[in-house]
Amino acid sequence: MSDIHTVAFGDVEIEVLVDGSGPAVVLLPSLGRDSYEFDPIATDLAAEGFRAIRPQPRGVGTSRGPLEDLDLHDLARDVAEVIERLDAGPAVLAGHAFGHYVARVLAADRPDLVRGVAILAAGARRFPESLTERVAKCSDLSLPGAERLEHLRAVFFAEGHDPAVWLDGWWPAAIVAQRRAMAATDKESWWTVAPSPLLDLQAGDDVFRPVPTRGELTGQFGADRVTVVLIPGAGHALIPEVPHEVARALIDWIRVLP
Repeated sequence: MSDIHTVAFGDVEIEVLVDGSGPAVVLLPSLGRDSYEFDPIATDLAAEGFRAIRPQPRGVGTSRGPLEDLDLHDLARDVAEVIERLDAGPAVLAGHAFGHYVARVLAADRPDLVRGVAILAAGARRFPESLTERVAKCSDLSLPGAERLEHLRAVFFAEGHDPAVWLDGWWPAAIVAQRRAMAATDKESWWTVAPSPLLDLQAGDDVFRPVPTRGELTGQFGADRVTVVLIPGAGHALIPEVPHEVARALIDWIRVLP
C-alpha cells in the first residue's frame, strides 16, 4: 500500500504516492494518464531499495490547480515542489512519453534536483500528425469502445498485449491542459538541453519511434551521456505491457549512475 502525501503551494495541490525508502525515483505518466499504472514498477523499485515517488499531474486523482495558460515549465515546477517538500533531491526522473517532456524540462530548469532522466518510450523529435490524431481518439470517451480499441492497438500496443487495459484511466481535463502546455512551450528551449545522464529506454514496436530515429538522442548528446536500452515486443504504451522489464532496466541503469 502506497503512502499518500499532499504537496500544496499557492493554489496548487499535488497528490503524491510514495513506495519504499532510499534513493528517489520520480515516475511521471504519459499524456492524460494517472500514476496508478506504475504500481508494479513502484513495487519493484521499493523491493530493490529505492523510494518510488509518483506525483499525480494537475487534473488527475485529487491533484488540482489552474489548468489554463500553462506551459511545461509550470508542470515541471509541480514536480520540483514535490521533490523539495519530500526532501528527495537529487532524484532520478522517469518520464513515460509525455512525462519525459516534463522530466527533461525540470532537468533543464532545476539541474540541482535531478540526478538523471530516464526516457520511457519517448516519441521521435518529429512524428506524423496522424498519430497525434489517433491518440486523441484513443482517449475520446465519447467514441464506442470498439473504435477506441482499434486506435489503441494501432498506436500504443504491440502484438500480444491487450489494449483493453487502456480503455480506462484517462483524465480529459488533464489531456487538454497538457496538450496546451506542450503547444505553449518552445521545444528548442529544452530538447537540446541535457545537464544530467539520460536513459533512452525504447520499445521495439513503438510507432512513434521508428528504427531510423532510434539514435536521435545519442546523436544529439553523445554515447557518454545517453544509455540506450531496447525492449523488444513492446509498443508506445510500454508501462502496462512490460512493467517488470522497465523496472529492471531502470534499476540496472540507476545503480551505475555517479
